[in-house]
Amino acid sequence: MISAKLIEHIFKAASISRWNDYPKMTNLVELDKQAHKFIIAYFIAKQEQDADMNYIIEAGIFEFLSRVVVTDIRPDVFHHIQKTKKEQINSWVLSNLDSLISDIEDGEFLERFKNHFKSDKKHEKRQIDATGLYAIPGLIDIHFHGCMGDDFCDAKDDTIKNIAKYEARSGITSICPATMTISKDELREVMRKAAAYKSEEGAKLVGINMEGPFISEAKKGAQSSKYILKCDAKLFDELNELSGNIIKLVDIAPENEGAMEFIKEVKDRVIVSIAHTTADYDTASKAFEEGASHVTHLYNAMPPFTHRAPGVIGAAVDNNTVCVELICDSIHIHPAVVRATFKMFGNERVILISDSMRACGLEDGEYTLGGQKVYVTGRKAVLEDGTIAGSVTNLFECMKRAVQDMHIRLEDAIAAATINPAKQIGIFDKVGSIEDGKYADLVLMDKSLNIKAVYVHGKEIYSKL
Repeated sequence: MISAKLIEHIFKAASISRWNDYPKMTNLVELDKQAHKFIIAYFIAKQEQDADMNYIIEAGIFEFLSRVVVTDIRPDVFHHIQKTKKEQINSWVLSNLDSLISDIEDGEFLERFKNHFKSDKKHEKRQIDATGLYAIPGLIDIHFHGCMGDDFCDAKDDTIKNIAKYEARSGITSICPATMTISKDELREVMRKAAAYKSEEGAKLVGINMEGPFISEAKKGAQSSKYILKCDAKLFDELNELSGNIIKLVDIAPENEGAMEFIKEVKDRVIVSIAHTTADYDTASKAFEEGASHVTHLYNAMPPFTHRAPGVIGAAVDNNTVCVELICDSIHIHPAVVRATFKMFGNERVILISDSMRACGLEDGEYTLGGQKVYVTGRKAVLEDGTIAGSVTNLFECMKRAVQDMHIRLEDAIAAATINPAKQIGIFDKVGSIEDGKYADLVLMDKSLNIKAVYVHGKEIYSKL
């Protein structure tokens, strides 16, 4: 444990000037001073067993960047001014630095800089009594459309922000929302909004799932046939660039004209998923050979798995590089089929998704999805013709149902909602598990799998503790 005397001893160095024949620094520049502060802060923090070293270093960076802006103000004068003009000084510092640092970590670094100025004590040590609770990684939903009245394709200024808040409170700390089969101009606007979005609070936007428009009309489901297109690598690249290159998955029907060429063209820069398709076993197998490696909401919007026609499902089983999505809302798939899927594909290839629409989190009624009317009763959402139209259940509840209603092992269900999606879309270095060096995205839940607390980047988002 660090002592006051040790701190005093260290800081004596700030007032000692070498007078003998040994080397002597005559001119200390601002960089020297800040470097010394870094060293001292690091040494002191090392005396604490559970100090947040990343924050210690980052706080030093914040102070360094600030002092470069105000370095012409004498320290004693500066500290005196801060007593009465702190907010004005901090605002001035930020105005000078905003353009230099706003793009770092998609704006998250700047947000932490602002929080540092607020002295909100969010990094102050806090002990949480989680006795009797499970601590699991924050969930990752790589396929959903919306919630609480908002749809990703609305592309309004607050759409992603509103979605992110609800998802985080529901235990989903990383989101990869999906588009629909809508017009090119609408898709362009969706991508622009995603690129402009700066994570503020709630779940992190980690990517985009481009579910339409390269699908089969025969298996369009809740998608609009009006805007279905042939696979177009040029259009994909345009949309990806507009999004800031964050499209993680693109869905296609491999039987469509140009699909195989499309797979070969884009497979090295995005995960190609088979979806909304009439493809048979041979066609799906060919698509996997060319580089497709994912199946969207397995069993739904595709031919069934039968003993003479195994289709996409059979082809996916045979190719051990392919991951498959499951909607475990107790509406889309029978519990026996969920259990069989885990047995067929193994625990590492199944990814739980919600496929939730804007009605998720709201009461029964009439809503829209992709411009079509959707009618919600209980946990079921359907189009006017009775076609199932996404879900109204969030990913955490899907995971919970997989365990409690479908008898999937808890550890397998958790992995399918955390580790597996993180690995599939290439973000496992940051999220998906509880490890040193990763974001502190955590969910605390009781033995009945009820959420008790949610943390994003170590910040408490929700708590019933």
